[in-house]
Formats: sequence, C-alpha cells, structure tokens
Amino acid sequence: MSLPEREAHSHELVPQHKLLPKDEGEKILAEFRVSRLQIPKIKVKDAALIGSGAKAGQIVEVTRLDDSKHYRLVIE
Repeated sequence: MSLPEREAHSHELVPQHKLLPKDEGEKILAEFRVSRLQIPKIKVKDAALIGSGAKAGQIVEVTRLDDSKHYRLVIE
C-alpha cells in the first residue's frame, strides 16, 4: 500500500530533510571543499520536500536514522 504523496515525507523511514540558509550551505561546501555541482541532487518535487518551500539552488541537509548527515542540491 502506498502513501499519498503529501504524507510520504512524514513516514518514519523517510530521513529528516532540512533546508539550510544560504550562508550555512556555503560553509558546508567550503568545509568539504566541493562545489554545488559536486554534491548529489534532489528534485524540488521530491516527496520528502513537499511543503518545505524548497527552491532550485538551495542545499538540503538529510539526517538519517543513524544521525549521519548528507547534503543535496535542490534542482528543478
């Protein structure tokens, strides 16, 4: 049974997605010495981003159940 798209982001197995402020995103890129184009991408229409107000070009911090943090660039 699949969840309606609007509820998929709140499922217990979907990791937390947090939009980072621009300055914090730039700090993360500098820390890892990578450009925006070198980090993995996530589409603005991804179910995990529904209702977040995410826009192309923003960086999202994904916190998994084991508390590891991963970063994604929002794309159209």
